[in-house]
Amino acid sequence: MPRLRRVERIAALTKMLTSRPHELIPLSYFCAYFDIAKSTLSEDLVSIRKSFETFSLGEIETVFGAAGGVRYLPVRRGKEAAEVLERIAATLADEERILAGGFLYMSDILYNWYWMTAVGEIFMTRFRHARPDCIMTVETKGILPAMMAARAFNRPLVVARRDSRVTEGSSIGINYVSGSTKRVQTMSLAKRALSAGQRVLIIDDFMKAGGTAKGLMQLVHELGAETVGVGVLVATAEPAHKLVEQYTPLLVLHGMEDGATRPHIEPQLQRTKEE
Repeated sequence: MPRLRRVERIAALTKMLTSRPHELIPLSYFCAYFDIAKSTLSEDLVSIRKSFETFSLGEIETVFGAAGGVRYLPVRRGKEAAEVLERIAATLADEERILAGGFLYMSDILYNWYWMTAVGEIFMTRFRHARPDCIMTVETKGILPAMMAARAFNRPLVVARRDSRVTEGSSIGINYVSGSTKRVQTMSLAKRALSAGQRVLIIDDFMKAGGTAKGLMQLVHELGAETVGVGVLVATAEPAHKLVEQYTPLLVLHGMEDGATRPHIEPQLQRTKEE
């Protein structure tokens, strides 16, 4: 590799770090890759860290010791998180988005990679303390926010299905009662998708009464794993009592009772332990 100027090296180093979030990369790897001394690398990392802190682009964390290294944490909180959630809320606050049954049309938001990347980073920030081994959701609309959360955590995504598939081998299925429709529904997961003792963070796009989230938690329990958190992009204000006790919504939907003409979306901007 040709000798790089410092500005060129810092640009490449930044790209390499942000492409591998949460991964602890040995300092020796970068020293060998760029053919530089550790002291030079340390100066580069100080510059990157300062820039990230100034512009709220995430955190650069250095771990010292024989097993240490450096990693990028895609933290999005405070003003940066508020701006994203407020813009999504403003987009969703349209009377034409109200669907029969008290639901909200969200597909254009959910399938927008820019918004979901930001949402995934907000979920990562708010559940950072949970230290999940994997992110879990149910097909289909929850896949995008869950995938972006999995990327922010640098953890695998596990997707439960509405029915079992032969191509996934043996699976475990459960019946659960939908909290909103009161109908019995089914959900299944390949047995090899989770291992006993794994820490699972559940992410979904929408919660009305919490039946789907509770079903996912039951699947996690059946496979001997542990649910360490439940996050949803949008939760309705009513019913106030959900089937899951602990969950974290990024947005709360008000005004979906019968006869409502316009939804009111409230971003959840309260500070968390991590923020």
